[in-house]
Order: sequence, then C-alpha cells, then structure tokens
Amino acid sequence: MNKTRIAMVLGDPAGIGPELIARLLSDAQVRSQAQVILIADEGEMRRGMDIAGLEFPYRRVEALDRLEFTDDVPLFFDFRGDTHGEFARSEASVAGGRYCLDTLKLAVESTAAGNTDAVLFGPLNKTSLHMAGMAHNDELHWFAELLGFDGPFCEFNVMDNLWTSRVTSHVALSAVPAMISHDRVVQAIELIDTALKRNGLERPRVGVCGLNPHNGDNGSFGREELDIIGPAVKTAQAQGIAAEGPYPGDTIFLKVQGDASAFDAVVTMYHDQGQIAIKLMGFSRGVTVQGGLPIPITTPAHGTAFDIAGQGKANVGAIRQAFEIACRMGRGGY
Repeated sequence: MNKTRIAMVLGDPAGIGPELIARLLSDAQVRSQAQVILIADEGEMRRGMDIAGLEFPYRRVEALDRLEFTDDVPLFFDFRGDTHGEFARSEASVAGGRYCLDTLKLAVESTAAGNTDAVLFGPLNKTSLHMAGMAHNDELHWFAELLGFDGPFCEFNVMDNLWTSRVTSHVALSAVPAMISHDRVVQAIELIDTALKRNGLERPRVGVCGLNPHNGDNGSFGREELDIIGPAVKTAQAQGIAAEGPYPGDTIFLKVQGDASAFDAVVTMYHDQGQIAIKLMGFSRGVTVQGGLPIPITTPAHGTAFDIAGQGKANVGAIRQAFEIACRMGRGGY
C-alpha cells in the first residue's frame, strides 16, 4: 500500500504547535506511517524540538514539486514567508498570523497540485489570522477560496471514532432557525457520509439532531423537526444513506456514549449543540477536519494554548489523531 504524502505546518509560532509537531515526528512509528514534507521556518522547528526535549531527523529539499520520498525521514522545506524578526510568544500577532497563512498556502497548493495527498497543521489563532488580513470568519472559508471551491463544505469534529458535523456553524444563535432548511440538512448529512466513506467506512451510520428542546415535543416548542429535519432525514435515507432522526440534542450524545456502535456520526443544527458535548467527551483528543473540500485537511480541535506554550506540557493526543485521519483520508479516493 502506498503511504499518504502529508504536507505539514507548525501552526501559530506563539502557541504549542511547534512543540506538538516535534513530539509527533520524534515518534518513529508515526514517521513510518506516512511520507511527510514539513514546511516551516527552521528556527521555529528547532525551537519546537527544544521545548519538547525531543528531536527528529529530516532531509532538506529546495522545492515542493517532484518531491522524492525515499525513506521514513521527513522532508523539510525551510520557509518563513513574508515575516521578519522574532515572533511574539503566547499572544496573538500580525507576524504569527502571516506566517500561518503563508505556510498553509504552500501546503494547500502542494496538495492541490498532487505533490502531496493531505494537509496537517498545528493549532491556529483566529485573532492572529484576522490581524494578518484574513477576511473570512474562519480558516475553512479561507481554504475554500484558496482552492477556488464553491461547493458545499462544513467543519467536522472528530472524537475517537465519532464524527460530528453541523448545519450552521460560526453564526449568531439568533440566526440559526432561519438557516435550517431541508436542503441544508440533507447536504450536511451527505457531506459527513462521504467523508466517513473516504475514511474507510463502507456504510456510515448517521444520527441527526433536532433543533428544539425535546425535539419540539410534537410541535409544542417548534415545528422544525416535523416540517424540515424529519423530511430531510427521509430524503437522505432514500439516497441510500444510513441516517436516523431527528433525536433530541440533549440525549443523542448519551446514546452514543452508552453504545459506541449506535452511530459513526452525529449531525447537529448549530455550533454548540455538538461542540460542548464532544469537547466534554475528550477535549485533548479532538480533531477538526475541513470537510467537503477537494483535499483532506486536518488539525487538532484544541487551540494554541498560549497559557502553556513554551513549557513542554503539550498533549500530543489530538495531533496524533489528526495525523492518522489525514493518512486514511489521503488514501480515500480524493
């Protein structure tokens, strides 16, 4: 089996990303699973090693096209982008955000060109990205514009074997009800079904949340479940998707915790409906997948952790999970 070729970047240099990448790539088993090209400033890469107290071998390359992977030693492309001087530490900055955008752009372009199969990045800080000029609400929309992609996409969050997606995302809660439509619910179900198939599942089981308390109590607290969400689930079923619901948002994750085989994915209606549950289930293991895009892109779901940056305390669990998902999705038929 051919190994997935992963373009990897450190994330915000003010946070724990450089340490996490050092911990990840210092593991010989990790290096044996994929062919890695790390795009990073060498000083920041070495600083990550110093913080982690670990090192990994690497081999320099001078260009990102026609990469030649010959062993389990990661390739390294020394790149700083349009930044100069020392980076701020444990705080948001223009330089940190610019470095993230510049290195990510190279990684995405390399993968879109077919030189690599997937992108894995260390944690970003949205304030830094916005300070550096990113005009989008989040990096997912920035990725879509960079790729020239105008199809449906959605952020997926993954906890061990459970995936979640949502019909609405980074919007005010007051705007959510008007955005819940039959087509948007069907689209969210389709997106995560496709992603899980690319992740190796032949027939994913998808549970769908309702919007209102107690699923609207048969229309007493709202009719979205009866008029929109339920019919959308039936449409997905008619397409051959193993979707069920809607289920009350306050019990569906208890159902999954009680029976890990109940669902492979849960589709929620708004951001916190799924995020609170999945982060309580295991914040240090969560992964974000930039779903629906034409290339696989993964990252830890936690943030830059400025409070512990530089202290050698970063937990590698989530980025290890993100790496393994990138490996599987990079082989999954994109």
